[in-house]
Amino acid sequence: MKTNKKLLLLTSMVILFPMFWGLMIWSQLPNQISIHFNIADQADNFQPKPLVVFGLPIFLLLVHLFVIFMIGRDPKNRTMNEKMVKVNHWLTPIVSLSISYLIYSKALGSTTNPSVFVSVLLGLIFVIMGNYMPKLKVNHTVGIRLPWTLQSEDNWHKTHRLAGKLWVLGGLILLLEAGLQFALSYVLVLVILAIVLIPVMYSYQLSRKNR
Repeated sequence: MKTNKKLLLLTSMVILFPMFWGLMIWSQLPNQISIHFNIADQADNFQPKPLVVFGLPIFLLLVHLFVIFMIGRDPKNRTMNEKMVKVNHWLTPIVSLSISYLIYSKALGSTTNPSVFVSVLLGLIFVIMGNYMPKLKVNHTVGIRLPWTLQSEDNWHKTHRLAGKLWVLGGLILLLEAGLQFALSYVLVLVILAIVLIPVMYSYQLSRKNR
């Protein structure tokens, strides 16, 4: 798949935007900034301000470039759906902006609930990814890449059709739970486990039937 250099440049700039954002509010940020919150939404991991403002965006940029490079070098991705290409390019920038917003706002004293924020973010990502999963063709970089899905197009397509439905459902549950806040952290963990493990078990059962 040919890399869209303009799109790559734009998304890379978006990923790095939190650095400039951090510089604009540098004097307001504490010297130690929390980058992680426990299940009770309490800060439990603090890092130096320079590492958070500069290190996190640079790390995410490297991840972004690696992912796009790996997708581009796989010949099976040459016919990848154009919309899926854009989703792959914009996923990390959205995460970069969202995480930076949460970290900076909490550092400045915001009462934003981290679990609610993460649930909404992941819920939206799951719904978007779930819609495109059934359209994925067999490849070695994106999707549920297991020995039995890579060896059988039928297994791949059936697994990704199921996964797509589960990811959309899981995303909607997270969005609903973000509003209800019944047992947010536990629901988040259960949804992630379900949308990952159920398609894996389903694809394995399909492979056993077809032996």
